[in-house]
Amino acid sequence: MPDYAYVVLSQPVRGQEDVYNQWYSERHLRDVMAVPGFVSAQRFQLADPAAEGAPSQRYMAIYTMRTDTPDALLDTLRDLVESGQMEMSDALDQDNLTTILYEAITPVVSA
Repeated sequence: MPDYAYVVLSQPVRGQEDVYNQWYSERHLRDVMAVPGFVSAQRFQLADPAAEGAPSQRYMAIYTMRTDTPDALLDTLRDLVESGQMEMSDALDQDNLTTILYEAITPVVSA
């Protein structure tokens, strides 16, 4: 089964950074990992927001998916959110959210 990286660039609503980070790190990552087909998740913070070409979003989450049907898996995730079965936070700026799907072309190389 192929691996995919689902990259989510996001940011908090102004003044809600602590609430956003607590929800994302303590709740949302676990909720997504409960969906069969998602195998790992990790969050990152932009190291240099002033760097040339830096995105407007300061936070990134990378989810590893293992599935033969990535679009169907993302549809499942979207359905859970839209039905209210997966809680989203009002502290997430949903107007400035970018999602990108990548398909693995090599196996993981580790030290």
